[in-house]
Amino acid sequence: MTCSDKLVVMISSPLEAEHAGRIAAAAPDAIELIYRPELMPPTRYPMDHGGDPSWRRTPTQQAEWRALLARAEVLWDFADDPSASPRELSPNLRWVQTTSAGVGQLVRRLGMHESELIVTTTSGVHGLPLAEFVFAALLYHTKWFAHLQAEQRAHHWARFCTGELAGQTLAIVGPGRIGREIARIARCFGMTVHALARSHDPARAAVLGIDRLFARDELTALLAGADCVVLSTPHTPETERLIGAAEFAAMKPGVVFINIARGVVVDEEALIEALRSGRIGFAALDVFAVEPLPPDSPLWDMPNVLINPHSASTVFTENAKIADLFIRNLRCYLAGDYAKMSPILDKARMY
Repeated sequence: MTCSDKLVVMISSPLEAEHAGRIAAAAPDAIELIYRPELMPPTRYPMDHGGDPSWRRTPTQQAEWRALLARAEVLWDFADDPSASPRELSPNLRWVQTTSAGVGQLVRRLGMHESELIVTTTSGVHGLPLAEFVFAALLYHTKWFAHLQAEQRAHHWARFCTGELAGQTLAIVGPGRIGREIARIARCFGMTVHALARSHDPARAAVLGIDRLFARDELTALLAGADCVVLSTPHTPETERLIGAAEFAAMKPGVVFINIARGVVVDEEALIEALRSGRIGFAALDVFAVEPLPPDSPLWDMPNVLINPHSASTVFTENAKIADLFIRNLRCYLAGDYAKMSPILDKARMY
């Protein structure tokens, strides 16, 4: 096979050389891998898929970057180039493997939601790290870790009593791959697990590993019975501002509220008011309506809030897992087994 016969695959967001090498070695006779890290922004932290936003290519670099994109049939991530659409940048583009699960809104913004482009996401890759964050937050609050740290700093010894997760009811809004991982761990702690899903079938409860599945119009009932509420739903038009003042009012006083979905799923002003009133006893927030969270946001200084800068899913093994997923999908793509590629974005549902 000549170079011109090979499938042209381009790494278009920052990736470690070792993982690019694994991708190239997965099918060396079938693919030509374009990997030019010097044409991509430097990373700000491990597993940074965006890179430094202030970095700019020189005109010569930009011309080379555009020429490489024009050859690609497969991309590792959508190329960060607001000057043109993906189809204009890569006329031969047929498949994009993203490095995120929640890319439905991005695909729509790029005008690719009605195209035949195959978009595979990382849905499932981040399930365990996000679930671990949920339980880190639950244990932090339930076992009074903030109090422990304050007492230690004060060199003060005074015995006290805390709560326990066992016996509490956890409500999951969005029992997808992440929600199911949360449910699995919750059962290990002896929690009762309820969930609300877009499509309601009571028989799915056993499949999802939960005690009860609520229908969309039963959201208030789900929230009213919960000691802890976790949002892990995708961002779609249906879920924007899903949780507002009425929903917070339905929750138990002192409820724990955790958002690992998207900031726009919540009415942030109503959230702040619920935190001030004590309706929400503690909130762990990984996502916000505006990111980065503005310095003047009241959330920064609230003693009952734990802020994570949209990093709960980011772990040191992330790119290795995504590369494994990409290699598996690449083999399916080369074999023409497109139906076996997974997870494929449903562009209509946006997840």
